[in-house]
Amino acid sequence: MRRRSKLLAALLLAPLAYLALWPVPVAPVAWRVQADPGYAGPHAKNQRLARLQHIDLGQDTGPEHVALGPDGRLYVAVASGNVLRMAADGSGREVFANTGGRVLGFDFDAAGNLIAADAIKGLLSISPGGETRVLADAFQGEPIGFADGVVVASDGRIYFSDATTRFAAASWGGTFEASLLDILEQSATGRVLEYDPATGSLRVVARGISFANGVALSQDGRWLLVAETGRYRVWRIAVDANDLDIGLPSPLASVLLDNLPGYPDNLMRGLDGRIWLGFTKPRSAVVDAMAPYPFARKVTMRLPRALWPVPPAYGHVIAFTQDGRIVADLQDPAGKYAETTAVTETADRLYLQSLHADTLGWLPNR
Repeated sequence: MRRRSKLLAALLLAPLAYLALWPVPVAPVAWRVQADPGYAGPHAKNQRLARLQHIDLGQDTGPEHVALGPDGRLYVAVASGNVLRMAADGSGREVFANTGGRVLGFDFDAAGNLIAADAIKGLLSISPGGETRVLADAFQGEPIGFADGVVVASDGRIYFSDATTRFAAASWGGTFEASLLDILEQSATGRVLEYDPATGSLRVVARGISFANGVALSQDGRWLLVAETGRYRVWRIAVDANDLDIGLPSPLASVLLDNLPGYPDNLMRGLDGRIWLGFTKPRSAVVDAMAPYPFARKVTMRLPRALWPVPPAYGHVIAFTQDGRIVADLQDPAGKYAETTAVTETADRLYLQSLHADTLGWLPNR
């Protein structure tokens, strides 16, 4: 009888010991989260994304970033490492280049080169003929492990985000898996770097960002707008900041949009001063509740993946002005075109970007 009791106790204690002690790759940090405002005010629920039309991408998926090139054609970065090129209506689709990695953001320089933030390869330049060369893949001897958003200034300088220095996309199962780990941990190791093509030099503009994502420039070129995915906000950071820790008060950085209803991703300049932002997922009450409790997040990592508190699919993009005023909000609560990362706006259309969709969604721009 005593032996059976010991066996039963061991069987009961083993799962508890596993949940409490099994090694996990994250070292979570407690952080303060504001109450979720939900879908209210300028973000009141609507169905404006529910009538998307679709452009076929062939075998490719994940049109994570879309932009009009100097030639007037659409360039689309997809999960295979391809950068597709096509007419505005999707016709004439072709592979412009393949980086062998995963381009998450890109912009064009004055010479027509496509400047790409590739999460696997680093900061790249792709010529109009499709030839790829590496501009930067390391800083001070350490690899750039998660290049994400990028913008080219009028003087040629390139600003890009390195989403996390803790979880390199190539080492942790790809961009989505690495981002989950970083956001769960909240160690805020993301940063924004400047690359000077005249000298080939790099410097850190700002650091201490919880998954540094989309990057855009103010109209006067003096400020960077940076999406901080892990803490539901968008920063305004001076381009001449130098190794600025955003966790410390400074006139060179301030929060432009705070306590957003989802995880902000790409930032794209639209028309008439609008800046578009997409949310890959809505917020989760469970995730927010664990913010002050690092141990609870470690336990979560030990649960079967099906039990992780991953928020449901929900399509959501917004447009705002550079002073932080929301001027458009488009949603699809059913999440038929899920993980929306941003909008590319032209005079005729709004193209929807997505992490995993198998088409390029669009709406007439009226």
